[in-house]
Amino acid sequence: MLAVDGLHAGYGALRILRGLDMRIERGEIVAVLGANGVGKTTLNNTLCGLIRPTGGAITWLGEPIAGARPERIVASGLIQVPEGRRIFPNLTVRENLELGSYRRARRNRDRNLERVLIWFPRLGERLRQQAGTLSGGEQQMLATGRGLMGEPQLLILDEPSLGLSPRMVDEMFGLIRRINAEGVTIVLVEQNVVQSLGIAHRAYVLENGVFALSGPAAQLVADPRLKQAYLGL
Repeated sequence: MLAVDGLHAGYGALRILRGLDMRIERGEIVAVLGANGVGKTTLNNTLCGLIRPTGGAITWLGEPIAGARPERIVASGLIQVPEGRRIFPNLTVRENLELGSYRRARRNRDRNLERVLIWFPRLGERLRQQAGTLSGGEQQMLATGRGLMGEPQLLILDEPSLGLSPRMVDEMFGLIRRINAEGVTIVLVEQNVVQSLGIAHRAYVLENGVFALSGPAAQLVADPRLKQAYLGL
């Protein structure tokens, strides 16, 4: 579905990603794990066309997209929910959700809104409420729902648990599992190693712009290198 080969990217003379190889298969949850500053968001933005790679190839549904414009990538079904939610605080919940179908799936807006509200019934109770008045967890639901309004074939979730209470983190990971079970392929980009590996099929561990570890999630959980670096064991 998505293939990354020898990917290099950065900002001007600053090299961030240094030769990444990655594969995403249809129907998977694939976790990309790592601490702050290792290149996770740079990877997301390069896949989505916000950063032009300096080397390597990105193939999406059989077509090369390295350097393609972001609107073309979104229209093809590769959609990112960015870190920090980036909702429109002065618009209502409904208006924020409807903006998710601006570039893709506009004809199916009403049907997709119904589906999103089944996944996130709390948003259905707040459709007329200004988005900026929602709690942090509700804003993350809104950002995720807005991404789903575009009928993604692949949804990239950048730090969806960031800043949430433990109860909301559990709820969010449960929703991610449910969304995937209904046919959405997901790249889960997270610092939360334990819960991410608990729902992912496979995972990549990013360190200083390269993948230090990769493999089935169940295998990585038992890897002593991951335990030592991220779990303090």
